[in-house]
Amino acid sequence: LLLATLTYDTLRFEYEDFPETKEPVWILGRKYSVFTEKEEILLDVTSRLWFTYRKSFPAIGGTGPTSDTGWGCMLRCGQMIFAQALVCRHLGRDWRWIKGKRQMDNYFNVLNAFIDKKDSYYSIHQIAQMGVGEGKSIGQWYGPNTVAQVLKKLATFDTWSSLAVHIAMDNTVVMEEIRRLCQSNVPCAGAAACPALESDMLYNGCPEDVGLRERLTLWKPLVLLIPLRLGLTEINEAYIETLKHCFMMPQSLGVIGGKPNSAHYFIGYVGEELIYLDPHTTQPAVEPSDSGCFPDESFHCQHPPCRMSIAELDPSIAVGFFCNTEADFNDWCQQIKKLSLVRGALPMFELVERQPSHFSNPDVLNLTPDSSDADRLERFFDSEDEDFEILSL
Repeated sequence: LLLATLTYDTLRFEYEDFPETKEPVWILGRKYSVFTEKEEILLDVTSRLWFTYRKSFPAIGGTGPTSDTGWGCMLRCGQMIFAQALVCRHLGRDWRWIKGKRQMDNYFNVLNAFIDKKDSYYSIHQIAQMGVGEGKSIGQWYGPNTVAQVLKKLATFDTWSSLAVHIAMDNTVVMEEIRRLCQSNVPCAGAAACPALESDMLYNGCPEDVGLRERLTLWKPLVLLIPLRLGLTEINEAYIETLKHCFMMPQSLGVIGGKPNSAHYFIGYVGEELIYLDPHTTQPAVEPSDSGCFPDESFHCQHPPCRMSIAELDPSIAVGFFCNTEADFNDWCQQIKKLSLVRGALPMFELVERQPSHFSNPDVLNLTPDSSDADRLERFFDSEDEDFEILSL
């Protein structure tokens, strides 16, 4: 617990540098050599948005907590994986953060979406309050699946990003469902934010015609989150190769998970170790300025990232992917199919063209969306005590 309240500076000396190894380092679909590209590795890691515990932010819900120390680590990991999707969407995977360099407006638009205040799209306030509707009281710990479900709901209000968010349940990714979702060219189906589309666009510093152009595109950028259970109490080593391959794909958003009740955002691996960003550091909340720009150094991890043995990973995780275009999605499907041919790699999930008949289809049952959603969420909610089907050899 003491560690949780240490400041970023006091932690600096505890981090080890990368091991001198011939093994490649993979970071979110990019391959590096420790010997020739150490600076590039560290720059890539530092450029990811790093969300940690914060203190002294406005009270959640007006009267709730003003800090998330001790309970918000999985919520912060959810923010990190989603921020990576927004970075890919608005800045591109090649974008890099350089300390002291003036950043473009879109960078601050992305960061503003996560700042600790009630009206940011993906703030801790929004995630905690949206979780109440999912049976999680404010200040309660989330599992990877819960945070994924909440982020999906919040994304409907983010008309600037206009993302299609799909959470693949039952260890099954149904291609037809994803195509249907991404090819609906209405930017925010079902979101109350629809009438405010143009003002939203302007508020985010985007010209109005972007709104029009985006509404006419045929593919909404996809954020695919796959909650998985890779064993009972510890990870089944048959999945380790497949998990590593997820970090090699250019569509990779990484993995959220960790050790029991201690969440991390995994962004890559080297050898038998996972590379991750750790939210367990309490920093003071940052006050955004009226101009939208603010001191941003505390949102970038400027020491070598943490590492842990893959074997220590808690089996309950969510894997993320971002497909900006339909071609990206088709390429991802091909890679997943090839992965099933890799020797010694047990698939973590199934990729199917259409819904298997044993799934309950809400259209056929003629249920209201609310009750079918609620039943589904009830069945699959929490990584701590859910009814996940355990994948066996």
